[in-house]
Amino acid sequence: GIAAAPWLKLPPSLRKKTWEEVSGYDENLNTIRTYQVCNVFEPSQNNWLLTTFIDRRGAQRIYVEMRFTVRDCSSIPNVPGSCKETFNLYYYETDSVIATKGTAFWMEAPYLKVDTIAADESFSQVDFGGRLMKVNTEVRSFGPLSQNGFYLAFQDYGACMSLLSVRVFYKKCPSVVQNFAIFPETMTGAESTSLVIARGVCIPNSEEVDVPIKLYCNGDGEWMVPIGRCTCKAGFEPDNGNVCRACPPGTFKASQGEGLCLQCPPNSRSTSEAATICVCRNGYYRADGDLPDMPCTSVPSGPRNVISIVNETSVILEWHPPRETGGRDDVLYNIVCKKCRADRQTHCSHCDDNVEFVPRQVGLTETRVFISNLMAHTLYTFEIQAVNGVSNKSPYPAQHVSIDITTNQAAPSIIPIMHQVSSTMKSFTLSWPQPEQPNGIILDYELRFYEKDLSEVNSTVMKSQTNTARVDGLKPGTVYVVQVRARTVAGFGKYSSKMCFQTLTDEDYKSELREQLPLIAGSAAAGVVFIVSLVAISIVCSRKRAYSKEAVYSDKLQHYSTGSPGMKIYIDPFTYEDPNEAVHEFAKEIDVSTVKIEEVIGAGEFGEVYKGRLKLPGKREIYVAIKTLKAGYSEKQRRDFLSEASIMGQFDHPNIIRLEGVVTKSRPVMIVTEFMENGALDSFLRQNDGQFTVIQLVGMMRGIAAGMKYLSEMNYVHRDLAARNILVNSNLVCKVSDFGLSRYLQDDTSDPTYTSSLGGKIPVRWTSPEAIAYRKFTSASDVWSYGIVMWEVMSFGERPYWDMSNQDVINAIEQDYRLPPPMDCPATLHQLMLDCWQKDRNARPRFNDIVNTLDKLIRNPTSLKAFMDLHFPLPSQPLLDRSIPDFNAFSSVEEWLGAIKMTQYRDNFLNSGFTSLQLVAQMTSEDLLRIGVTLAGHQKKILNNVQSMQLQMSQSPTALA
Repeated sequence: GIAAAPWLKLPPSLRKKTWEEVSGYDENLNTIRTYQVCNVFEPSQNNWLLTTFIDRRGAQRIYVEMRFTVRDCSSIPNVPGSCKETFNLYYYETDSVIATKGTAFWMEAPYLKVDTIAADESFSQVDFGGRLMKVNTEVRSFGPLSQNGFYLAFQDYGACMSLLSVRVFYKKCPSVVQNFAIFPETMTGAESTSLVIARGVCIPNSEEVDVPIKLYCNGDGEWMVPIGRCTCKAGFEPDNGNVCRACPPGTFKASQGEGLCLQCPPNSRSTSEAATICVCRNGYYRADGDLPDMPCTSVPSGPRNVISIVNETSVILEWHPPRETGGRDDVLYNIVCKKCRADRQTHCSHCDDNVEFVPRQVGLTETRVFISNLMAHTLYTFEIQAVNGVSNKSPYPAQHVSIDITTNQAAPSIIPIMHQVSSTMKSFTLSWPQPEQPNGIILDYELRFYEKDLSEVNSTVMKSQTNTARVDGLKPGTVYVVQVRARTVAGFGKYSSKMCFQTLTDEDYKSELREQLPLIAGSAAAGVVFIVSLVAISIVCSRKRAYSKEAVYSDKLQHYSTGSPGMKIYIDPFTYEDPNEAVHEFAKEIDVSTVKIEEVIGAGEFGEVYKGRLKLPGKREIYVAIKTLKAGYSEKQRRDFLSEASIMGQFDHPNIIRLEGVVTKSRPVMIVTEFMENGALDSFLRQNDGQFTVIQLVGMMRGIAAGMKYLSEMNYVHRDLAARNILVNSNLVCKVSDFGLSRYLQDDTSDPTYTSSLGGKIPVRWTSPEAIAYRKFTSASDVWSYGIVMWEVMSFGERPYWDMSNQDVINAIEQDYRLPPPMDCPATLHQLMLDCWQKDRNARPRFNDIVNTLDKLIRNPTSLKAFMDLHFPLPSQPLLDRSIPDFNAFSSVEEWLGAIKMTQYRDNFLNSGFTSLQLVAQMTSEDLLRIGVTLAGHQKKILNNVQSMQLQMSQSPTALA
């Protein structure tokens, strides 16, 4: 019925009759209060009925349901033509109550019309109990509303009607939980077609999956178009659709999502609710790569039934697998080797670095290992450890079995090199170092030699009690192939590689004699005395000159192998009994009058370094650098100073600093070299930061690599390769210099740049791990240093490892840290650096490989455009792995997989769409996991080959076209 609060109506003073509030009946004959009006017999009706103020309560659109009856005009006798069967609905929006009995307004102007309301059915019959009513129900809406409330007005302009009830309402979408998100109660929009967005909030113990989370409320108060969702957190499972229930004890849920809680896997437990992982029981562990739903496992027991087979200085060890594998199938074996004295309980130390293990010492998959390069007659103890994926989690040492072995007597190792000390027309004198592993007392040496142009069957054999021998009875001007081997009580070792040496020709001998004649003093008047003196002096000088004449032939014939004629081998000047003779052997004496000192340009280890000019007879004047030996030197300092000239004088290469000569017969003693206008490479780069293109920088690095390739082929190890020891001329040609580090390896730790745990001075930031730890200086350690030089070049002279201490650098390298790529460093160049920094020195590239790689990059500059991503870990697999096949040799993915012995994955590749080498070259580690390659070793092997394929593609862009 009509609300209890009285409504306002047109005052009776203005009209005879208007709306009247009366009692009546509804359609069910229930008594109700209604408003009625029926002034049809009076003309020009305009009767108004106004509701009280209605608060809109935040609604933007209002709905009005009206129940009413209307008398059919045709059923009223003598009704005038002004009779109506409709009425009008209006509303007026306001912020406060403005209509009262005394202030009501009745003109149409303030109101907004909603609609003219017509009855669907009107009544006309009257029964004995009164009128037979036919009730109409009509609903209308209006909006948008913005003020606090409104009035409704009903205008009758000539109808006979009753207003039974008016229901005013608005629509809203109710609060709801959907997709594990709570959405608040939401009003509908201003229009019936409006969609109102409601933001959702994840229910307790759930997290967003897709954002934003929202629903749309339509004009009918219905939710629609869900977007985004939440799911239960790890440790909680969905229950009854929209509740996240904690996993009970004994179960777990490892990740967010729709999954249910799982029972704890074997050997694990959870003691509280909402567990995300089940903790392993005591003595059981999970490996880093184990998933939470995998059982906890334990460490294996020790290997069993070790068998050893000793063969001189090598041993084969075999054993049975452990009885207990700990519930895992990834059992591996490590070998710990210790060398012991007779009292092995207190005098055991780790084996030497040169002991070899085949196939490897750590991570063995088979129950067998071959160990060689042991010392003869030595007690060793070998510890065979069984480990698996969780051994590193256990606080206890790996289970192992030990076996003691004493090696037998063995033949000596091979003699690496021979030196020619002197040569005559019919003989030469040779010397050689003792074998690295004599394996006992050397009894004697055996030489085998024959003419190079004849067969090896024509060999002559001779013996020597020392490591020096004079070979007589030879032909003048003839090249001989010579080999040597050592003998102990265990027998002869293997012959050395073949080396060639040549006797003097008759012409050489006469030339030598002519050089000696000016040395003979006297006059023709001396007669017979002169002749006798001539013969005596000739013999004596001839013998002495036989030694110094080495210089004439060493440049042509000194130690080249039969496979590479003409290859020179470096001779250490400290092997000479008198190192001063090495200076005269390899360095040319310069008359001090031809040298002009102009200005000081630096200070060296032994004195000042000057810039000057050199004018040799018959040659143009050139600029030179002059190192001097300061006054008050000792004889040892003089020898050490001149030893660099003895080394430098043996080299002849465009990327090695050129020795012009030495001044030893006057003061100060000098070493004269070519002058390099731009000085040291590190300071030159710092002064020109950012001024050179990548191609120019690669050209500099190529020159350094070419110089080092030459030195390595000469069997010379630099030991101090760094940008500070590279000199640059005006044409940006880089040349290797400073060949004196070997003389500094002594107990002097005053310079922290060169500290070593073993004593002595070593440039830690540039030196390989094995050289720092064990003094293992080889061409491979020079390759490590070259990688640091590359980094210095690409960073324009930045200090390697910045302000880290030397000990921090050593620790970081031991933990596999490597320098990151400098800014704007091409990926291929940083990968080459990483190759040079391989921990296993045998895995590093050779300088020949490095030169070839840089040449390819220079020929194909586009390969230098790909830069390293500084935000991600860099690959550390070898760029120059010579075991990786050339992909150009294959026409299909199946052939390529066969070549790398991975044919078991043929179907995985082809079924997953990797049907061509072009597609394979784009594979990532995620692709391998997706297609089912899950073994880490297989992933690494395939990715190594894929990276090699990518490199080959970058170096030959048309290779896969």
